[in-house]
Amino acid sequence: MKKVLIVDDSLFMRRILKNILEKNGFAVVGEAGDAKSGIEQYILLRPDIITLDMVLPGMDGLAALKEIKKIDNDAVVIMVTAMGHENYMWEAVEYGAKGYIVKPFDSEQVVKALNQTL
Repeated sequence: MKKVLIVDDSLFMRRILKNILEKNGFAVVGEAGDAKSGIEQYILLRPDIITLDMVLPGMDGLAALKEIKKIDNDAVVIMVTAMGHENYMWEAVEYGAKGYIVKPFDSEQVVKALNQTL
């Protein structure tokens, strides 16, 4: 079972993602509401995959991605963004993101994105 860390400032979105992932055979091992906590949890938990929101308080998702990649260049990060912000996804891919999910999303889209990265 693949371990996932969810980093999103919206508790509602974290719950939706967690529900989708757990129903599809993933183990959600941690959640964080901001980038700093997400980076700390990555260090402690070493999940197989991180879902990382682009818009976070304090430090945005791109900055968090860069920090995670400094810690572990092999980290598998999937960026999550709202419609209209897809242009940032190409930049995230340049920094090492393995893929992205655009909100609003459905279960199939989330599971496909995670499975494609593995």
